[in-house]
Amino acid sequence: MTPLTESIRGEPARPPHVLLVEDELSVANGLQMVLSEEGYGVAVAMTGLGALDAFRGNGFDLVVADLRLPDIDGLEVVKQIKEDRPETEVVIITGYPSVSSAVNAVKLGVFDYLRKPFTEDEFKTAVGGALERKQKASLEDLLVETEQGRLIQKREVIRVLERANQEQDFWLKLMEKGSEALEGYQMSRAAKAAIISGDLQWLRQHIGELSQEQLRFIYKRLEREAW
Repeated sequence: MTPLTESIRGEPARPPHVLLVEDELSVANGLQMVLSEEGYGVAVAMTGLGALDAFRGNGFDLVVADLRLPDIDGLEVVKQIKEDRPETEVVIITGYPSVSSAVNAVKLGVFDYLRKPFTEDEFKTAVGGALERKQKASLEDLLVETEQGRLIQKREVIRVLERANQEQDFWLKLMEKGSEALEGYQMSRAAKAAIISGDLQWLRQHIGELSQEQLRFIYKRLEREAW
């Protein structure tokens, strides 16, 4: 949490809380040590089901997850975490990288995808970047809690939808890169998630009625998901 969000909300500062999902004990111990030395609170899970149980009972800011776990696929763990709390940042670590898993990770909104073996500096950079993005997103959410903020967000959402309808390159970027394409727009994580996932209910509730042209990207997004 940034000093600004602390001062506005009146909440005491707390260290970021990280859930480390890694089934190799030596790797888990090493990464836990790195994270602890950086001042983060760390919990370790060595199975996918164990990770989901730990996650549901705690407010983790970041999940660092291996893809190959002894019980369920690491991407399935990430998917369930993102469905439960979309604001949670995720860094993937894997000794078995593939194009398909990297593409799926991007679609899920994963911050980084690290191939083993990686250096300590590479790991710390990925973790720090993910937590920085979460702080920024938290501030964006805070700004739309005011009436003026909600009006700005409505304008920004409409601007994105109209741009997607008019610019093929931007359309494709939204489809392939998700929320990364929305950097710089003043909107909350919920608004970004609604656009990327095609959440018509959220859009109608928070933005209002939109034209067929403005909703063209959303309809196509839902068609693609159905396939």
